[in-house]
Amino acid sequence: MVVETAVEGLRLAGEMAWETWWALVLGFTIAGAVETFVSEERMSAVLGGDGWRELGLGTVFGAASSSCSFGAVATTKSLFKKGASPVASLAAFQFASTNLVIELGLVMWILLGWQFVLADYVAGLLLIGLLAVAFKYVVPESWFAAAREHLQSTEGVRDPSCGMEVDPTSDDVLSVETDGGTEYFCSESCKEAYLESERQRDATWRDRLLTGDGWRLASKNALGEWEMLWTDIVAGFLIAGLIGAFVPRAWWTTLFGVGAEGTFAWVLASAVIGVAIGVVTFVCSVGNVPFAVILWNNGIAFGGVMSFIFADLIVPTIDDAYRRYYGLRLAAVLFVSIFVAAVIAGVAIHYLWSGIGLVPPQGQAGGTAPSGYTIYLNAAFTVVFLAQVYVGYWQTGSDAESEGAHAG
Repeated sequence: MVVETAVEGLRLAGEMAWETWWALVLGFTIAGAVETFVSEERMSAVLGGDGWRELGLGTVFGAASSSCSFGAVATTKSLFKKGASPVASLAAFQFASTNLVIELGLVMWILLGWQFVLADYVAGLLLIGLLAVAFKYVVPESWFAAAREHLQSTEGVRDPSCGMEVDPTSDDVLSVETDGGTEYFCSESCKEAYLESERQRDATWRDRLLTGDGWRLASKNALGEWEMLWTDIVAGFLIAGLIGAFVPRAWWTTLFGVGAEGTFAWVLASAVIGVAIGVVTFVCSVGNVPFAVILWNNGIAFGGVMSFIFADLIVPTIDDAYRRYYGLRLAAVLFVSIFVAAVIAGVAIHYLWSGIGLVPPQGQAGGTAPSGYTIYLNAAFTVVFLAQVYVGYWQTGSDAESEGAHAG
């Protein structure tokens, strides 16, 4: 019985992975292309204020700078250290770079439906606004100043491509010697993307857009996105499939049965429970969506689904990163503020969507695109993915061998 249930869970996970494969490739391809044309230096230079302009730019840059939750937190840390305001960096950029990105929207569109995608963006903007108000008017400026000092005194080594922290003492760390010192990398694709970017340092964005070199860099950046996120994605599908198979419906009914369905107590409880589940499952970013399907199919309120998805920035491992970067006090501020804002945004979007008739029938999800298209889209984007692998790995290796032979 246990084996049969486990097999059923793996089947569910495989089905969701199959349905979303083409969307993931498309999302990471777009993210890699955007990353080619947007630099951290350009962003930090215009995010120093805490007005509407900086809030908007932080949101746009975050949505464009797609990455895993850990990469987003590391990049936000760098922007904050370089002078970006808490509103522009910790409120806008950090949240947008994990929850308003193209790959999350595509996977949500396929597994949950367009109503959830639109709700993600509307509620996400509301959440960013709530965090901005809290950071500008509630949290003392002296706390952020102390956090910046703590960060500057404890700054570690970052991968210049993806922003992830790297241990330079590790035996298998990748490095490159430059005029400014040694750069360290978390993966081969990040190293190659950095080298390609250095070769194209003097190229304008138009040169990159209209040449093969620019798109080669975009391919390597796309592979870097895969390397950062594949474990979260696989974990998300597996956890969702196995929980969907093993956990009985009665358990979910009890969990989401706080308050009569349709009442404010039920909606609020769903939002709070959704955030709590998001915290304890440890899954981040795109990997949350398959589990969100399980929650929606088992009775959580519409707003609870959104609150669950928004909790990816307060999982325990992320909280520990906040503590190391900014100190315990600001780590607690970030946890509490994001938790409360996610609950408020979830409740608000629930009633807004209910009021305009955009909440699907309970448990109804996906089916946005004709199912027969999946095999053709998967085949087409598998070709795109293999081309990126060729450019990022095989072609790079061939180029290196050619350069080595020429040098000899």
